[in-house]
Amino acid sequence: LTLARALREHPRFAEYLDERTISALAQSAPLHDIGKVGIPDHILLKPGKLTPEEWAIMKTHAELGSNAIAQAEADAEKPVEFLAIAKLIARSHHEKWDGSGYPLGLKGEEIPLEGRIVALADVLDALLSKRPYKPAFSVEHSLELIEAESGRHFDPALMVALKKALPEILRIKEIFADEYGALT
Repeated sequence: LTLARALREHPRFAEYLDERTISALAQSAPLHDIGKVGIPDHILLKPGKLTPEEWAIMKTHAELGSNAIAQAEADAEKPVEFLAIAKLIARSHHEKWDGSGYPLGLKGEEIPLEGRIVALADVLDALLSKRPYKPAFSVEHSLELIEAESGRHFDPALMVALKKALPEILRIKEIFADEYGALT
Protein backbone atom coordinates (compact mmCIF):
# COMPACT_ATOMS: atom_id res chain seq x y z
CA LEU A 1 0.00 0.00 0.00
CA THR A 2 2.74 2.44 0.99
CA LEU A 3 4.90 1.49 -1.99
CA ALA A 4 1.93 1.78 -4.37
CA ARG A 5 1.07 5.23 -3.03
CA ALA A 6 4.65 6.39 -3.55
CA LEU A 7 4.64 4.90 -7.05
CA ARG A 8 1.48 6.84 -7.86
CA GLU A 9 3.66 9.95 -8.08
CA HIS A 10 5.41 8.47 -11.14
CA PRO A 11 3.72 9.81 -14.31
CA ARG A 12 3.57 6.32 -15.85
CA PHE A 13 1.45 4.98 -12.99
CA ALA A 14 -0.46 7.99 -11.65
CA GLU A 15 -3.69 7.37 -13.55
CA TYR A 16 -3.83 3.63 -12.89
CA LEU A 17 -2.97 3.72 -9.18
CA ASP A 18 -6.07 5.44 -7.87
CA GLU A 19 -7.27 4.83 -4.30
CA ARG A 20 -9.67 2.07 -5.37
CA THR A 21 -6.89 0.15 -7.15
CA ILE A 22 -4.48 0.65 -4.25
CA SER A 23 -7.12 -0.55 -1.80
CA ALA A 24 -7.77 -3.67 -3.89
CA LEU A 25 -4.01 -4.22 -4.12
CA ALA A 26 -3.73 -4.00 -0.33
CA GLN A 27 -6.49 -6.62 0.04
CA SER A 28 -4.89 -8.86 -2.59
CA ALA A 29 -1.21 -8.75 -1.70
CA PRO A 30 -1.43 -10.99 1.40
CA LEU A 31 -2.55 -13.84 -0.88
CA HIS A 32 0.61 -13.71 -3.03
CA ASP A 33 2.07 -16.90 -1.53
CA ILE A 34 -1.19 -18.81 -0.95
CA GLY A 35 0.12 -21.50 -3.29
CA LYS A 36 2.73 -22.43 -0.69
CA VAL A 37 0.00 -24.40 1.11
CA GLY A 38 0.58 -26.95 -1.65
CA ILE A 39 4.33 -27.19 -0.99
CA PRO A 40 5.53 -29.85 1.47
CA ASP A 41 6.85 -28.50 4.78
CA HIS A 42 10.18 -30.29 4.37
CA ILE A 43 10.81 -27.99 1.41
CA LEU A 44 9.23 -24.81 2.80
CA LEU A 45 11.06 -25.02 6.11
CA LYS A 46 14.35 -26.46 4.91
CA PRO A 47 17.18 -24.58 6.63
CA GLY A 48 19.65 -25.11 3.78
CA LYS A 49 19.74 -24.65 0.05
CA LEU A 50 17.06 -26.46 -1.95
CA THR A 51 18.08 -29.18 -4.37
CA PRO A 52 17.14 -28.65 -8.04
CA GLU A 53 14.22 -31.06 -7.56
CA GLU A 54 13.01 -29.22 -4.44
CA TRP A 55 13.38 -25.87 -6.21
CA ALA A 56 11.25 -27.14 -9.11
CA ILE A 57 8.54 -28.06 -6.60
CA MET A 58 8.85 -24.72 -4.77
CA LYS A 59 8.43 -22.80 -8.03
CA THR A 60 5.02 -24.42 -8.59
CA HIS A 61 3.56 -22.31 -5.76
CA ALA A 62 2.93 -19.38 -8.14
CA GLU A 63 0.67 -21.45 -10.41
CA LEU A 64 -0.88 -23.32 -7.46
CA GLY A 65 -1.84 -20.02 -5.86
CA SER A 66 -3.16 -18.52 -9.07
CA ASN A 67 -5.23 -21.63 -9.75
CA ALA A 68 -6.64 -21.68 -6.21
CA ILE A 69 -7.68 -18.04 -6.47
CA ALA A 70 -9.18 -18.70 -9.92
CA GLN A 71 -11.29 -21.45 -8.32
CA ALA A 72 -12.43 -19.02 -5.61
CA GLU A 73 -13.39 -16.57 -8.36
CA ALA A 74 -15.36 -19.28 -10.16
CA ASP A 75 -17.17 -20.16 -6.94
CA ALA A 76 -18.12 -16.55 -6.20
CA GLU A 77 -21.65 -15.45 -7.04
CA LYS A 78 -20.35 -12.27 -8.68
CA PRO A 79 -16.92 -10.90 -9.70
CA VAL A 80 -14.69 -9.98 -6.76
CA GLU A 81 -12.18 -7.32 -7.80
CA PHE A 82 -9.54 -8.15 -5.24
CA LEU A 83 -9.55 -11.84 -6.24
CA ALA A 84 -8.80 -10.92 -9.84
CA ILE A 85 -5.85 -8.83 -8.68
CA ALA A 86 -4.74 -11.53 -6.21
CA LYS A 87 -4.69 -14.07 -9.03
CA LEU A 88 -2.43 -11.77 -11.10
CA ILE A 89 -0.12 -11.24 -8.14
CA ALA A 90 0.09 -14.92 -7.19
CA ARG A 91 1.10 -15.83 -10.75
CA SER A 92 3.46 -12.91 -11.43
CA HIS A 93 5.27 -12.02 -8.20
CA HIS A 94 8.29 -14.16 -9.15
CA GLU A 95 8.64 -12.79 -12.67
CA LYS A 96 11.73 -10.63 -13.18
CA TRP A 97 12.17 -7.43 -15.15
CA ASP A 98 14.80 -9.09 -17.38
CA GLY A 99 12.58 -12.10 -18.18
CA SER A 100 14.49 -14.62 -16.06
CA GLY A 101 11.70 -15.19 -13.53
CA TYR A 102 8.95 -17.78 -13.32
CA PRO A 103 6.43 -19.27 -14.04
CA LEU A 104 5.98 -17.60 -17.47
CA GLY A 105 9.29 -15.80 -18.05
CA LEU A 106 7.52 -12.46 -18.50
CA LYS A 107 9.72 -9.43 -19.13
CA GLY A 108 9.44 -5.74 -18.34
CA GLU A 109 5.98 -4.27 -18.83
CA GLU A 110 4.58 -7.75 -19.62
CA ILE A 111 4.64 -8.32 -15.86
CA PRO A 112 1.48 -6.94 -14.28
CA LEU A 113 2.24 -3.83 -12.21
CA GLU A 114 0.61 -5.46 -9.18
CA GLY A 115 3.05 -8.36 -9.42
CA ARG A 116 6.03 -6.01 -9.76
CA ILE A 117 4.97 -4.05 -6.68
CA VAL A 118 4.43 -7.15 -4.55
CA ALA A 119 7.68 -8.73 -5.78
CA LEU A 120 9.68 -5.77 -4.51
CA ALA A 121 7.79 -5.56 -1.22
CA ASP A 122 8.11 -9.33 -0.72
CA VAL A 123 11.87 -9.35 -1.34
CA LEU A 124 12.39 -6.38 0.98
CA ASP A 125 10.38 -8.13 3.70
CA ALA A 126 12.30 -11.39 3.17
CA LEU A 127 15.68 -9.65 3.37
CA LEU A 128 14.77 -7.76 6.53
CA SER A 129 13.29 -10.86 8.20
CA LYS A 130 14.83 -13.92 9.79
CA ARG A 131 14.08 -17.09 7.82
CA PRO A 132 14.87 -20.75 8.50
CA TYR A 133 17.69 -20.48 5.97
CA LYS A 134 19.12 -17.01 6.83
CA PRO A 135 19.36 -14.26 9.45
CA ALA A 136 17.63 -10.89 9.05
CA PHE A 137 19.76 -8.45 7.05
CA SER A 138 20.24 -4.79 7.91
CA VAL A 139 18.26 -2.14 6.07
CA GLU A 140 21.46 -0.89 4.42
CA HIS A 141 22.51 -4.34 3.19
CA SER A 142 18.97 -5.13 2.03
CA LEU A 143 18.84 -1.92 0.00
CA GLU A 144 22.24 -2.66 -1.54
CA LEU A 145 21.03 -6.10 -2.64
CA ILE A 146 17.78 -4.71 -4.06
CA GLU A 147 19.49 -1.81 -5.84
CA ALA A 148 21.91 -4.26 -7.45
CA GLU A 149 18.87 -6.00 -8.96
CA SER A 150 17.27 -2.86 -10.41
CA GLY A 151 16.74 -3.46 -14.12
CA ARG A 152 17.29 -7.20 -13.71
CA HIS A 153 14.85 -8.39 -11.06
CA PHE A 154 12.97 -5.16 -10.42
CA ASP A 155 11.35 -2.43 -12.47
CA PRO A 156 13.74 0.55 -12.08
CA ALA A 157 10.77 2.92 -11.62
CA LEU A 158 9.82 1.04 -8.45
CA MET A 159 13.25 1.70 -6.95
CA VAL A 160 12.56 5.44 -6.86
CA ALA A 161 9.24 4.81 -5.12
CA LEU A 162 10.86 2.41 -2.64
CA LYS A 163 13.42 5.00 -1.58
CA LYS A 164 10.67 7.56 -1.07
CA ALA A 165 8.44 5.14 0.86
CA LEU A 166 11.17 3.42 2.89
CA PRO A 167 10.85 5.49 6.10
CA GLU A 168 7.11 4.76 6.26
CA ILE A 169 7.64 1.08 5.33
CA LEU A 170 10.17 0.70 8.15
CA ARG A 171 7.82 2.45 10.59
CA ILE A 172 5.00 0.05 9.67
CA LYS A 173 7.35 -2.94 9.89
CA GLU A 174 8.43 -1.91 13.38
CA ILE A 175 4.81 -1.78 14.54
CA PHE A 176 3.46 -4.92 12.85
CA ALA A 177 6.38 -7.33 12.38
CA ASP A 178 6.29 -10.73 14.05
CA GLU A 179 9.11 -12.07 16.26
CA TYR A 180 11.15 -12.91 13.13
CA GLY A 181 10.78 -9.44 11.68
CA ALA A 182 8.30 -10.49 8.98
CA LEU A 183 5.12 -8.57 8.38
CA THR A 184 2.13 -10.63 9.37
